[in-house]
Amino acid sequence: MISSRFLPLLAGVLLATAPAAATLAAPAVTEAAAPAAKTAAIQRIDPTFWWVGMKNPKLQLLVHGPAIASSTATLKAYEGVTLDGVQKLESPNYLLINLTISPTAKPGKLQLEFQGAKKTTFAYELKQRTTPGDKQKVQGLAQQDFIYFLMPDRFSNGDPKNDYIPGMRAPKVARDSMYARHGGDLKGIENHFDYFKSLGVTALWMTPVTENDMPKASYHGYALTDYYNTDRRYGTLEEYKQFVDKAHANGLKVVHDVVLNHMGSKNYLFLDQPAKDWFNQWPQFTRSNYNSQALNDPYGSQLDCKLYNKGWFDTTMPDVNQSNPLVATYLIQNFLWWVEYTGLDAYRIDTYPYSDPKFLMQWGQALNDEFPNLFKFGEAWVGSTAQQAFFARNVFQPVDGFKSNLESVFDFQSTFAVYDALKGDQPNMAKIYDALQGDWMYEDATRNVTFLDNHDMSRFYSVIGEDFNKYKMGVAWLLTTRGIPQLYYGTEVLMKNFSNPDGLVRADFPGGFAGDQQNYFTAAGRTGQAGEAFNYLSKLSLYRKAHPVLATGKLMQFIPQDGVYTYFRYNDQGETVMILLNGNKDEKTVDGARFAERTGSFSSGTEISTGATVSDLKSFKVPGRTAWVVELKK
Repeated sequence: MISSRFLPLLAGVLLATAPAAATLAAPAVTEAAAPAAKTAAIQRIDPTFWWVGMKNPKLQLLVHGPAIASSTATLKAYEGVTLDGVQKLESPNYLLINLTISPTAKPGKLQLEFQGAKKTTFAYELKQRTTPGDKQKVQGLAQQDFIYFLMPDRFSNGDPKNDYIPGMRAPKVARDSMYARHGGDLKGIENHFDYFKSLGVTALWMTPVTENDMPKASYHGYALTDYYNTDRRYGTLEEYKQFVDKAHANGLKVVHDVVLNHMGSKNYLFLDQPAKDWFNQWPQFTRSNYNSQALNDPYGSQLDCKLYNKGWFDTTMPDVNQSNPLVATYLIQNFLWWVEYTGLDAYRIDTYPYSDPKFLMQWGQALNDEFPNLFKFGEAWVGSTAQQAFFARNVFQPVDGFKSNLESVFDFQSTFAVYDALKGDQPNMAKIYDALQGDWMYEDATRNVTFLDNHDMSRFYSVIGEDFNKYKMGVAWLLTTRGIPQLYYGTEVLMKNFSNPDGLVRADFPGGFAGDQQNYFTAAGRTGQAGEAFNYLSKLSLYRKAHPVLATGKLMQFIPQDGVYTYFRYNDQGETVMILLNGNKDEKTVDGARFAERTGSFSSGTEISTGATVSDLKSFKVPGRTAWVVELKK
């Protein structure tokens, strides 16, 4: 995910309280899993329930309970379901039960019987599938979409009743600490569906809503402690399912953020490990080298590959051993479970390249087989376009058996190019051109997700020195280039700050919490340039939504000249939009004759944001640090 030069950012983690030493002994398990009630032999079974009619008839159940391995497990006769076998693990507190669910099986409850010191019966439910045939479920993503990315804890508090959850390791809110919980939740997000629609947003991506019951810095969600539950401080599992349904009813898709590579150290699977080989173990604590280049380096060492894939991301994030087929099945079933249960539309995969390469292929194929419309895009924070393309479907030959089947990755390289073009006084617009020139390496680069900033990066407005004209240039690029645009919450109202420390870029959205002095959710509260920024972005976004040429049209770019980058979006129906980005301080005259192959059949144009007429397509005087988005007219 991260090139070594990005190590200080540690995408998605950034726990200020984590030990700094890199050679600590492997963290000891000092907290036992919650004890079972004396009358119960079984604490839980994962998956918590399943469905009939899945394409893969095999189901692996992980049974957890004190000394459960000493029991004999049997299945009471159930038509269409057979017990294939029972497997003990290293820990006496686990059993694996393998089932086959035939296409003829009906919904109902299996009776699993466990005979040990006493006999225990567990009713395991098989449900009827709901996703097949329901067009509002598992819709996937496409170029026409516009993703709004937010951190639930920091966006809006809609249900104060979940601000205090007794029994959790960080049960209270404390808005005066950037690393504590602030109280945002699913209801708060739901309350602002109309706000998203006013921005032209079509999809919501939230940092993980799964349980993160860690004692410190749990607000970000990337150290999950229960694969089969939501974090109750956001809402219950059923409330999350209802949230997805309500989002769909409002024309909003839902992106579910997942972590394949690691879990939180307070996960019950780590506190009471099924077997040592469920985790990547080291004699002493060993971090990843955070450098994916060894994976496809023809001269690379096995040690560097091992450190990258099997080193731990952080001291509180145990690295999961996905090369263990039992672990691989556990994870794959979990991510199938969330899709079928909620009908979510896409997965965003955190730290995607860190996982075992063969597992990534297996995981992706299993999801493709069961949910062909599900969209998956991965965080591959690497140092080059070629390395980025390696982790998406591409034109490369397999490397050590790895051939990515991931539809999309975040386009970090284009983001860095925009930074290089806009940060200083001397524009380097060729960087943006070069980033797109590398699209030949992808199977389909239009599926890549473009963005200006996120929760691990300094906010875009701060990166460009709080220059409002440059801001508009960045927004214009985001909403007119190829790919699926993603907006980080608050970028539309000029929220600012730098990623060191990271908490500063994860501040609360003004107006989302009781007592906020500003409310950016309302037009009246968005005063000054915050309002201008919102209006500019929403105008371009809504235009993009109404004119598919900006989303699905072909793209033609011209080599930048004199600090001006020009490109076109066009389609076979004769629609054409011309975009000019002048990175210079001063006005530049642009020779329009260069663009005759795209402008030849047009006589004039209208600049979208201002409504100004561009009457001469043979010569343009573009003001300094300005973006023009021009709809061409016959």
